[in-house]
Amino acid sequence: MRVNRILLSVALVVVALVIQVSVLARLHLPGAVPDLLLLTVLGLALVYGHVGGALVGFGAGLLADLAPPADHAAGRYALVLCVVGYLAGLAKPDNGRLRSATGPMVVVVAAAIGTTLLYAGVGALVGDTAARHVGLPSLLFTASLYDLLLAPFVVPGIMALARRAENDPLADTNSAAKGPDITSGWLSSGTGLRIGRQRNALRVKAARARVARAGRIKGVKRL
Repeated sequence: MRVNRILLSVALVVVALVIQVSVLARLHLPGAVPDLLLLTVLGLALVYGHVGGALVGFGAGLLADLAPPADHAAGRYALVLCVVGYLAGLAKPDNGRLRSATGPMVVVVAAAIGTTLLYAGVGALVGDTAARHVGLPSLLFTASLYDLLLAPFVVPGIMALARRAENDPLADTNSAAKGPDITSGWLSSGTGLRIGRQRNALRVKAARARVARAGRIKGVKRL
């Protein structure tokens, strides 16, 4: 990943995690908690693609696993967000531009359901049965609803910031300040010299031919 991608991803993930832990988790909404961290990973994955989405998802999930008040095994949410980020990155548009909001909304709903199921499945493997006591259908419904309501205010902004970081004006300025490639310039100048010499040689031959032709014509007239 590029340096600007890494810096932007780290900043957005940290801000999203702080807001989720300090604000959204304390709202005590029924069912699931709105997953701002998931929406951040989805927005970045839709711009960076499946590889970038997997890397961002793994880093964000690992940070959430280690941040207090995490009460689950470390690496559990990292695995879930890594898989979700990879799959969401596969839905990246070819030209980087979204034609409608239907695609991202479908991705958000599928990611909310998939994250909840994967998290509960991994928890069942390690002996965590909290999802059974809360009720998995209720978690799926509320997670999809909360994330879908929050997505229009988060995902477009995340994608816009990621696209702006991709078109970094500082990188363009630095590349322009460095000047043209020496190798390409040398090759082009060498090619130009060779073409120029060939043209000059052709002109000299043409001039000599005209002189010889004119001499022959004058000789005929003298006779």
